[in-house]
Amino acid sequence: MFATKSLRQLCESKTEANRHLGVTVAEKLSRRLSDLRAATSVKDLIAGRPRELRGARQPCLVVGLCEGSRLVFGPNHNVMPRLESGYVDWSKVSRVKILRIERDDG
Repeated sequence: MFATKSLRQLCESKTEANRHLGVTVAEKLSRRLSDLRAATSVKDLIAGRPRELRGARQPCLVVGLCEGSRLVFGPNHNVMPRLESGYVDWSKVSRVKILRIERDDG
């Protein structure tokens, strides 16, 4: 699932990704999307240094691509899996929504 139609086209078309992101970033994006599809939960992800994005309006994780770019995604469940603390239980997140691709400034 993708946040926008244009983001979906970017992620699903090698030509679009190469044109808008450059060949190197587009290749990493393709690998990270494959990793997401193969993972049972987002906790299975290793490549790209997955980490929670602090201070975001909605819970989301980021994974690094390359050349200062990163992929941002969030849980896509009807009922959000949560810990007792109220935070998202990322070990139970098996469906994600790709939110954006952005520059990593930190």
